[in-house]
Amino acid sequence: MKVRDVTEVLESFAPLSGAESWDNVGLIVGAPSWSATRVMLTIDLTRPVLDEAIAAKTRLVVAYHPLIFDPIRAVTDSAQTPSLVLDAIRAGIAVHSPHTALDAAPGGVNDWLAEAVGGGDVRALDVHAAEPTTETHKIVTFCPREAADRIRDALAAAGAGRIGAYERCSFEISGTGTFMGSTDTHPAVGRAGVLERVDEVRLEMVCSAAALALAVTTLREFHPYEEPPIEIYALQPRPRRDAGVGRRVMLDRKVGLRTITERLKKSLGVRRLRVAPGQNAPRSIGTVGLCAGAGGSLLGTAIEQGCELFVTGEMRHHDVLAAQAAGCTIVLAGHTNTERGYLKRLRRVLVKALPALEVRISRRDGDPLREI
Repeated sequence: MKVRDVTEVLESFAPLSGAESWDNVGLIVGAPSWSATRVMLTIDLTRPVLDEAIAAKTRLVVAYHPLIFDPIRAVTDSAQTPSLVLDAIRAGIAVHSPHTALDAAPGGVNDWLAEAVGGGDVRALDVHAAEPTTETHKIVTFCPREAADRIRDALAAAGAGRIGAYERCSFEISGTGTFMGSTDTHPAVGRAGVLERVDEVRLEMVCSAAALALAVTTLREFHPYEEPPIEIYALQPRPRRDAGVGRRVMLDRKVGLRTITERLKKSLGVRRLRVAPGQNAPRSIGTVGLCAGAGGSLLGTAIEQGCELFVTGEMRHHDVLAAQAAGCTIVLAGHTNTERGYLKRLRRVLVKALPALEVRISRRDGDPLREI
């Protein structure tokens, strides 16, 4: 088994296109062709975790947080991150990071955290993820009705008109077209220098970016007009309500703050949470916003969407104050506490897809902060 076999499973479950633009996700160390019979999952790739991986003869570490986040100028043993990269390469260990791609994915980290809050309607707070599709453009032409079938078939052969498992998909509508060619033209219909009115069909078909150039060339070849009308429109990605940044949970039944905090403690395996009650906050909570890790950037969006409670790992002091003033209660569980429990679920995803793969969760990975 190769590194690419594992990363393909990871990226099919959590497409890298769903990651934040500032993030560094994907294969960070190593090559897709490296062997990967043993995999270790961790939140952070620290020196103790790397030593554990080397001792276990691990060939791929899936580190939720990117090992390389800020640019590094040299790969030497003079600083923490470069020395970890150097030693991972020496040991033949590849490193892959899913980070915010895994946060955004359906069934990912934020959906797992939403389950801890309670059942209800769950959707992304910031829906910017899109369905994978090859329908990136629409190509439109106008032609005599008798030429429509010929053009449609030619465009389909060039790769246009494909929607999922369907081919030759098109839309047409009848109308009247007008044109007047100069004395140098040789119109297929009518005469040069005369305004002509022709019964035409507007024919439109979706098309991938890869097939667009061939489709345009084909359209020119099969269209009867000397100057075929061609319009090309870029299509917007289709947003998904179940994928994106953070989550909003509309609970099936309103509950008190203590009920939610007890649910969170049990699910996250923590004894304490930090809570900042919102001013004049309701006693019963029906709408909860959440974001694993550091979710302060989503606070405004959560409040706009009516969230009475916002759950995350950590947040800036001034953001907490702003939330309180807006009447939104804040619950902070600790950055990696809102992420680490998901590794068990990620292990099941990999084992189900690749039964021959040996997947273990690091025992040396843990919250760097301690209560004293």
